[in-house]
Amino acid sequence: MGLSQQGVFLSFTIVLTALFLSSHAQTCSNYAFQSNRVFTACNDLPVLNSFLHYTYNPSSQTLAIAYRHTNVDSSKWVAWAINPTSQGMAGSQALVAFQQSDGTMKAYTSPVTGYSTQLAEGDLSFPVSNLSATYSNNEIVIFATLGLNGSGVVNQVWQEGQLSGSVPTAHATSGANVRSMATLNVLSGQTASTGGGAAGVGSKTRKRNIHGVLNTVSWGIMMPLGAIIARYLRVFQSADPAWFYLHVTCQTSAYVTGVAGWAIGIQLGSQSPGIEYTSHRVIGIILFCVATLQVIALLVRPKKEHKHRIFWNIYHHSLGYTIITLGIINIFKGFDILNPEKKWERAYTGVIVVLAIVAAVLEAYTWFVVLRRKKTENVEKISNGNGYGYSSNGNHVHYPYSDRTNGRVLSN
Repeated sequence: MGLSQQGVFLSFTIVLTALFLSSHAQTCSNYAFQSNRVFTACNDLPVLNSFLHYTYNPSSQTLAIAYRHTNVDSSKWVAWAINPTSQGMAGSQALVAFQQSDGTMKAYTSPVTGYSTQLAEGDLSFPVSNLSATYSNNEIVIFATLGLNGSGVVNQVWQEGQLSGSVPTAHATSGANVRSMATLNVLSGQTASTGGGAAGVGSKTRKRNIHGVLNTVSWGIMMPLGAIIARYLRVFQSADPAWFYLHVTCQTSAYVTGVAGWAIGIQLGSQSPGIEYTSHRVIGIILFCVATLQVIALLVRPKKEHKHRIFWNIYHHSLGYTIITLGIINIFKGFDILNPEKKWERAYTGVIVVLAIVAAVLEAYTWFVVLRRKKTENVEKISNGNGYGYSSNGNHVHYPYSDRTNGRVLSN
């Protein structure tokens, strides 16, 4: 085969490959409905594998739609909605569909009044007709005709979630599920991300990430590290008082960083009415209160010789280990909420495992040093004539008259 023939063959192959890929791409423009329905416009929605086909009739102000949701199994519900009053979920007028246990499709309307909705059936604020749904090849399609009043620009929201029997449960509140909103211009056929909504979602996502990073570093890494410094470095006499200042610096920095992350979390909660993570929030508040008490305790720390120092030690250690335990628990709850890539959770788990191994090794070494030091002190006591020694069987004994003989035991 000559060079020119090879060039022609290569070009032909590239063209065929491009045509094949384009014909199999997931776009709305090349989709044909089995019922031979035809719509004048369509949009590839940006998230959740969704597509909207529609025909708008200006004279009657009706919008015929076909909402397609792909890559969905029979255990899920899907919904598409118009929000006549604002952007977002609350106040939206939804079309809901899912496959029932007998295999038939259920399609109905549901006005969404708040974030804790279970998508109960009810009438919408505008007329709906010809409502139906189909399910095949892991794709749910909702058909309907809507009566619109007002401008040709509407706020649209779409969503998916799990079923509990035949009842829709709450959808996920992270990732694509909080970005599934846009405006739709039915006159021009253009879909655009909602300006304020998209910016708001992006801002919230950044705040959530910052909240997670700050709390992970502070409560989940710096606090355990500070405890390790206090417990194990103090055994080295040469590290005194350096270990104390390292401990205080580490824990104070962790507290300041953690409070910053905690404050962002409180702000996120106030900006997300109806979305609540009760256990995560309660643990976070308790963690902040206990950590604040720990910082206050540092200001009233008695001297080593004080008779109440032992009670302060018990208080200080108890609160410290409580902070570390609650912090680690709440961080993993945060991973479940944020649902980041698994590598981040694995990385933090690895850090905790390393800290635990270091603590275990240092604990064993500390006991070795302490026991050896006590043994040395006992020998010194005997040599200094304080009346203590060991009997022939190895028991620790006291010679009651040794103080009268300068440490020498008189024989009979």
